[in-house]
Amino acid sequence: MIRLFGIRSCDSCRKAVKWLEQNDIDYQFVDLRRDGFSGADVDRWQESAGWENLLNKRSLTWRKIPRVDRDGLDAGRAAQLIQDHPTVMRRPLLECENRVLLGFDETEYLRFVDAH
Repeated sequence: MIRLFGIRSCDSCRKAVKWLEQNDIDYQFVDLRRDGFSGADVDRWQESAGWENLLNKRSLTWRKIPRVDRDGLDAGRAAQLIQDHPTVMRRPLLECENRVLLGFDETEYLRFVDAH
């Protein structure tokens, strides 16, 4: 099962949802704020995509996090930061069989879906 993690108000997430629906692809949408996610989810995403890639350092959320909490990050601290501030994560996050795709790009989505 393909799961799409994101936020309903995010433009990129809405584009991903629209693309999946237009291409008649079954998926489950998980709203990071409303539905939540687990530490095991973050661990899996970090293993697949790398913890550095999960963080959206251009986001408003990132800029609001105190510098002391952003400096000297490692995988464990980044995972906690993502759990404490879900909107700091790059999104949408498409996941299937422990494979992860970050952001939305039609070509990459097509490759990802064709591989499953």
